[in-house]
Amino acid sequence: MGFCFVHAADLHLDTPYEGVGTASPAVAEALREASLGAFDEVVRLTLERGAAFLLIAGDVYDGAERGVRAQLRFLSGLRRLSAAGVPVFIVHGNHDPLGGWPGVREWPAGVHVFGASEVEVVPVERGGSVVAHVHGISYGRRDVTEDLSARYHPTTAPGLKIALLHCNVGGDPTHAPYSPCSLDDLVRPGFDYWALGHIHLHQVLHEGAPWVVYAGGTQGRSLKPSERGEKSVCVVHVEGGAVRRVEPVPVDRVRFAAVEVDVGGLDDLGSLRARLQAEAESLRVSPGDGGVVLRALLRGRGPVHADLGCAGGVEGLVADLRTEFEGEEPFLWWESVRDHTRPGLDLDVIRARDDFSAAVVERADALIAAEADPGGFISERVLPQAPRKASGLAQGILDADARSLVADARALALGLLEEESVSCT
Repeated sequence: MGFCFVHAADLHLDTPYEGVGTASPAVAEALREASLGAFDEVVRLTLERGAAFLLIAGDVYDGAERGVRAQLRFLSGLRRLSAAGVPVFIVHGNHDPLGGWPGVREWPAGVHVFGASEVEVVPVERGGSVVAHVHGISYGRRDVTEDLSARYHPTTAPGLKIALLHCNVGGDPTHAPYSPCSLDDLVRPGFDYWALGHIHLHQVLHEGAPWVVYAGGTQGRSLKPSERGEKSVCVVHVEGGAVRRVEPVPVDRVRFAAVEVDVGGLDDLGSLRARLQAEAESLRVSPGDGGVVLRALLRGRGPVHADLGCAGGVEGLVADLRTEFEGEEPFLWWESVRDHTRPGLDLDVIRARDDFSAAVVERADALIAAEADPGGFISERVLPQAPRKASGLAQGILDADARSLVADARALALGLLEEESVSCT
């Protein structure tokens, strides 16, 4: 008979969200409650799906200090699961090592917190039969540089073999190298499922015999790339004594997102504002009943560059966008608009002049023309000057499209030569 279990990680309960201090009171309150609400959703989902058990792969709390509010909310959720007869298995990670302050020292029946001295193995019963064995070890301190996966040895007893671990597989540079290991270290006979935590993006690193899975965080914590987008837990489906399917299910209460807009073709701030509004509306559909914290990155060239450069241009745009979405549910909060635009370039105007920029355009035009050989020019004049390590890469780019390369170089050169002071009159 089949069953499912839930794999969660990186709850970071009571995350402070210090980077959004300018948010409105309503948004600030939603952010304060987001990580706690996400855990409430984990509990609700576990009960709704009739899961056999819940796994939590480290970083329950955001710090070793473990705030009172976080600990009591966690205890409340575990009591609900215990009352329903759902076992919970927990390892602690680098943010919440076992040495931190425990304001709660007694857990409900069915909750097992793994120690830090050795890998423990705990059987899971369902309907009078053992259906799984959960192997786990917690961090005793924050800076664990040992490959803890080497300590895991699957039991020979019947049932699904699960390894619960907080670690960095493959040296992910976006997270600290705590308990570093390679995928080859985990893909070895014996285990059926590695339930991993530490990396905040959901990833299936290996599918089947064994499954190696990062659940991802339950709630985004900032606008860093790894914290953006949907945050979820995994509902793991077991049939015939083997994992058959891993289903990511979103549980986040607030979503962090970033949009990138090219201002080319936009005539003024009004058209830019309309474009940003459209981008925001498209994002509000996906989070369901959760809010969105949004950042915009503006790139490209055009007349909007000068408008944004006028006194209060960017600040005024952000204020207007915030007002536009104020009071709506679910909320959308514009964290910032980052201006990386450049002035527009009119090549015909530059060609008509008698200056250095016109000479650059003339030379580039000749190279791009059908009868010219831009590849030959670059091979003779540019590649010999390239560092040895870069020459192979440069040749590969050249072989792909020499004329496009010259056009890009022309735009770069003119951008540096034609930088102009902004006129707001």
